[in-house]
Amino acid sequence: MKTDLIINKKTYTVEVQKDTPLLWVIRDIVGLTGTKFGCGVSQCGACSILLNGKLVKSCSTLVSEVAGKQIFTIEGTSENLEFLRQAWNAGNVPQCGYCQSGQLIAATSLLDKIEKPTDEDIDAVMSANICRCGTYSRIRKAIHKAVALKNKTL
Repeated sequence: MKTDLIINKKTYTVEVQKDTPLLWVIRDIVGLTGTKFGCGVSQCGACSILLNGKLVKSCSTLVSEVAGKQIFTIEGTSENLEFLRQAWNAGNVPQCGYCQSGQLIAATSLLDKIEKPTDEDIDAVMSANICRCGTYSRIRKAIHKAVALKNKTL
């Protein structure tokens, strides 16, 4: 199947089987390797992307389901993601770092929907992403810091 994918506002024409997981197209065909393979069964969140603004797991999303939709990966840019990156760095959030691209995408999804999330809001969204190093408290603090950074620039 030949299809056009819009990833981070750039169009890529790919030719793959229609049942190919989007994760492998993003990583192996397009060459954007920031989105990680973790479990392959939509449980860990390492492969999280935004699809038309909705948080999804790319390991279980078929390429045939995404033609014409906006795909946003960790390599993309957005105002919320930039503030989150600053806060992540300031808070020394990553330990091993493997899950962090999925964590950042999930946090971006959260801030795209809720301007000033509570701890409960953060926990509800971020609980779909597993961090084997247990940096959850640093992640929560960084999300609050990103909100504070954003509010300073408004």
